[in-house]
Amino acid sequence: MESESLRGLLDEYAELEEQLADPAVHADQARARKLGRRYAELAPVVKTVRELEATRSDLAAAKELAAEDEAFAEEAQRLAERIPALEARLTELLLPRDPYDGSDVVMEIKSGEGGEESALFAGDLLRMYLRFAERQGWTTEILDATPSDLGGYKDVTVSIKSKGTDVEGVWARLKFEGGVHRVQRVPATESQGRIHTSAAGVLIYPEPEEIEVEIDPNDLRIDVFRSSGPGGQSVNTTDSAVRVTHLPTGIVVSCQNEKSQIQNRARAIQVLQARLQALAEEEAAAKAADARRSQVRTVDRSERVRTYNFPENRISDHRVNYKAYNLDQVLDGELTGVLDALRAADREERMAQARAEG
Repeated sequence: MESESLRGLLDEYAELEEQLADPAVHADQARARKLGRRYAELAPVVKTVRELEATRSDLAAAKELAAEDEAFAEEAQRLAERIPALEARLTELLLPRDPYDGSDVVMEIKSGEGGEESALFAGDLLRMYLRFAERQGWTTEILDATPSDLGGYKDVTVSIKSKGTDVEGVWARLKFEGGVHRVQRVPATESQGRIHTSAAGVLIYPEPEEIEVEIDPNDLRIDVFRSSGPGGQSVNTTDSAVRVTHLPTGIVVSCQNEKSQIQNRARAIQVLQARLQALAEEEAAAKAADARRSQVRTVDRSERVRTYNFPENRISDHRVNYKAYNLDQVLDGELTGVLDALRAADREERMAQARAEG
């Protein structure tokens, strides 16, 4: 297992350790953060390699000593049984990583079928993700929102950022949230107590630290307008909100959260870059017939990835057959169970693929 690629990772780890010990590196916080995150990613690999090497060395010594003292035969057996588990752990750690696992994200939540009830559910989803982010110590910022009359959202765009020093970024935890989320409950708008089904769509994009998508200014149409609140009422008296249209793709991004037109324009273009990056990856994935990363295009109740059943307090993720009866806690931000199930299924799929290729 001491392959050339593994030796390269060990050399990279040693080089990163040396760089991070240099005070001059920390003068550039962005570079130091990037190096620190990569160092943290490699740490479990290096630890497992060293543990495996030590175990193999101890096993060889125990086998030699067992010829003279039978007591060491039992120790040799114990050490031999540890090696397959360490090799399996190393294999898992060496699986190809998603290059955006360390990235922050831009998330869009859109109401769909179900009218005002769908907009209220979109608001519930927003609160769920904001509460989860708060539990993780992440920061959130609502970039743009179109409120509904009853306090929900027709659509809302939010930026979610980690502290920057985490081994895992926001994308690593939330990347499987894209899709149609279906709700079954008695709507606030229902006078006869009947259970209705409606849906909201979640789209999520990694927000790379470094700009990877070049945008031709000639491909943009930029409009300015006044920021608005619930019911369309104006919340300021200046045309500070910005709408950016990318003409080749038809993607439209609005931003009204910042105080100035310049800030809103910069933030809208940043979100546009993230969406174009996601679009390019989606097209590449389609060519490779990789459906795992595909996200919802229409908010149709039949294309659901998850169902939130209020009468039974049940949450079900249909991709991994996950089911739990703690919906009230999930909506309060306790997403760990379902997220862990999705990640475990993805890990098993990648392990199976690695075994098939190896």
